[in-house]
Amino acid sequence: MRYAGPIGKKFAIKLNAAYFTGQDWFAGNYDDVDALTPPAQRGDLNPARNALNVYGDEISKTITGIGRVTRTGYAEKDLMDYHVYNVRLNGALYYRLNEGSTLSYQYNLGQATVSQTGSHRNSLNDYRVSQHKLELKGPQYFVRAYDIIENAGHSYNSRKLAQAINQTWVRDLAGNPVTAAQANDTWFARYEAAYKGTVAGVTAADHLAARGFADQGRYTPGSDAFEREKERLSRLDGPEGARIFSESSLFHAEGQYDFSKLFKPVQLIAGGNFRRYQLFTNGSLFDDKDGDIIINEGGAFLQAGKRLLNERLNMLASIRYDKNQNFKGRFTPRVAATYEFAKNHYLRASFQTGFRSPVPAEQFYMSNSGNVTVMGGAPANSKGLNAYENSYTFTSVDSFGVAVSRAIQQGATRDAAVEANKQLLQQANVKYVAPERVRTWEIGYRSNINDKLFFDASYYRNDYTDFIINSRMVRPDSPIKDSDGNINSAAATNLLNRQYHVFVVFTNGSDKVSSQGASLEARYLLTNKLSVSANGTWAEFNMRDANPNNIPAFNTPRFRTVVTAGGENLWKHAGFNVAWRWHEGYNWFGSFNDNRPGFIGAYSTIDAQVNYQLPKVKTNIKIGANNLLNYYASQAYGMPAIGGVYYVSFTFDSLTR
Repeated sequence: MRYAGPIGKKFAIKLNAAYFTGQDWFAGNYDDVDALTPPAQRGDLNPARNALNVYGDEISKTITGIGRVTRTGYAEKDLMDYHVYNVRLNGALYYRLNEGSTLSYQYNLGQATVSQTGSHRNSLNDYRVSQHKLELKGPQYFVRAYDIIENAGHSYNSRKLAQAINQTWVRDLAGNPVTAAQANDTWFARYEAAYKGTVAGVTAADHLAARGFADQGRYTPGSDAFEREKERLSRLDGPEGARIFSESSLFHAEGQYDFSKLFKPVQLIAGGNFRRYQLFTNGSLFDDKDGDIIINEGGAFLQAGKRLLNERLNMLASIRYDKNQNFKGRFTPRVAATYEFAKNHYLRASFQTGFRSPVPAEQFYMSNSGNVTVMGGAPANSKGLNAYENSYTFTSVDSFGVAVSRAIQQGATRDAAVEANKQLLQQANVKYVAPERVRTWEIGYRSNINDKLFFDASYYRNDYTDFIINSRMVRPDSPIKDSDGNINSAAATNLLNRQYHVFVVFTNGSDKVSSQGASLEARYLLTNKLSVSANGTWAEFNMRDANPNNIPAFNTPRFRTVVTAGGENLWKHAGFNVAWRWHEGYNWFGSFNDNRPGFIGAYSTIDAQVNYQLPKVKTNIKIGANNLLNYYASQAYGMPAIGGVYYVSFTFDSLTR
């Protein structure tokens, strides 16, 4: 619902309210993604199975005489709250100071329950964001300031929730309950005893039977006991619980002035901004239990423009300076030009430099889930963890684990397999995160032929320095090297005994990184009401001879196309729109799957809509579908597969007009 209108001659008001509710799609990809199991041996019968949308089964141990085993997890659909809603409220008051200047105040409020994917799948329950905004705007200037305040409500991490539930019901071989700290080791001891035939009534050398015995007492999803623990642990802070707590805020102020009337030969604009982050998550997302994390940053720019050659050539140049309190300040110049070489035919070109300071999460994020911590790359964030100083690269640990498993299967003892393969391990050499820099070139062409055919083509190239990426390190409990500087056998053995911790950290790639792409779009007016259009894009990312530990997060298909046709009022107040969309398959990289690639298959969808206007009652009716053929597809690895949305809408405008 929306209302807007004047109050007298000086004031005006605007009000908006919206409510949405429904049931979200389930994330149900149960592929075994265990990295230490050869692909041919993965699946439901793998004792070390780690399913993508099952949580708690990433906890593993290598048991002598048996091999690697993982705990039994819980499916995401049993952990998340898929009953979503969204409330949005907005109000604004405007005061006209004079003919050209307006002072306004705006308040926005949003509250929702929704699923969120990052390094984990999080259930954001009753998550609330509010904003206050004050702005003074005139013909040549504006000054605005706003703050954003968030409250995480009853939000929780589904992976941590599954692991926490798994630590509440385990009993020892005598049937006595054990503490949460003892739960994992006790569960693996039960599994080992059953598999090796020391438990009466349980078939020896049977992985399914051993798992069934170890799982005795496990809470069944949907049971009263499961729901009770789910509710309790999702609201519990600290390592024992899964709650996400946040009472964080952001303050931003900016202004701009157009000096063009004072310097008529050129168009001259200057501006600046200041931003302050104040983060407090009580240790649930950041390392901030001892107090708020505060980050200040700001910048200023000067831009000049000039039209030449009888207004056919438009030149633009700017320079900007930005400074974040945790990094050195930088200047970033930019130049651009547009040239009309024939009537309604334009060429454009630009060269830009820019940089991106690591966002707060890339600096100070700290989320511990079992033996995996996703961690920001600021130096102060890893103090006391010994992660950068005493870790192996993740890829070398993978290679070591596969080689040891193969050797044991071929008859070697575990100690012999460790000694024979420990030299595969390599020390990690990861740097603290720093700003990312980019140089961008772009050229383009645009035309309008007889007001019927519109055409646009462009090409760009980005060259990155210090591209911000994720890197994985494995820190064993023992020193990674012995006194002689060789790989420490004790540390190598730690990796098999679950005596290690994995860190996924934000850092910068030292490799040459580039991306490039092109787009082509054409639109044709068949009549003054009916049009057809088509566009295609190509995007490519290249890390060249990149370090395999450095995983890019480009996550963009190489080729995408869209073809549309339609018009709003084609015949007696009726119209239609139809669109066909397609993109190529590609690998998705993200911390959710430990930065290993997950394939997103190629797919296409059809959107369609018909509309009818009823002018006498000021109503517009729409009947349509997004993804008309109901093709289920995931847009990111580990997220739900989304199907079709079918809708009927009635828009009445307006009550008082």
